[in-house]
Amino acid sequence: MTFAALQPLADRAALFTALRQDALASAVDALGENRWDADMTAGSLTFTSNDDPSRRLETSAHLIATIAPGPRSLLWAWAHPQGDASGIAASLRAYGTEHGIEALTAHELPFPAEASGDEVWIRSAAHTVGAVAVELTGRSPYYVAPVGSGTVAVFVLDAPIAPLTVASAAIVLPRILADLSLPDARTAVWDAARLAGWNLAWTDESFSGATVSDPTGSLTFRFDDQARIAHIESSIAPQA
Repeated sequence: MTFAALQPLADRAALFTALRQDALASAVDALGENRWDADMTAGSLTFTSNDDPSRRLETSAHLIATIAPGPRSLLWAWAHPQGDASGIAASLRAYGTEHGIEALTAHELPFPAEASGDEVWIRSAAHTVGAVAVELTGRSPYYVAPVGSGTVAVFVLDAPIAPLTVASAAIVLPRILADLSLPDARTAVWDAARLAGWNLAWTDESFSGATVSDPTGSLTFRFDDQARIAHIESSIAPQA
């Protein structure tokens, strides 16, 4: 556990986030060995192939927060010297104000007293923050960037990767779900449909299954008696 007040929001977006992070990883991996460069003034983050600098993935980057081991705290972008007080991250603060979540409205969020604050903990916290940003902004994917002295910056990206369709999700879901823990799978499926713009229909009044669909096909998720995903049935439209 990192920031307890933020975890439910991250959990809600967990399935969608995993799918979008996988798409980003695939796009970056296609460059081969690469480097990333951020231009905070231009609001961009670019991944460039080491072998062929003409091959690059250019994104618009929106700073959400930095997490630092020195002060043992998270600093939201609207309070950051290089942040934008009225930028994308402000929607997280607005949500926190509306729903009474102090962790989203305080400029600086201290690490929990019991947190180790080491590199592993900080990266885990950064992924929690990234998922929260995806959930509340509707933008994806996110990127966790090391910026020196153990500090990381969390960005949400507007990246030139294909939108998430039911058909593209069907291909990677078995691999994604093999390594993904979903505390509330029903909610995670519902939220993935919401964020991806898919249609969703529950299969019965007991919510034992859910069918998501878009023009590329449909997926039916079956849940067991502990609300875990037990089975997925797919029907994918022929590709033109």
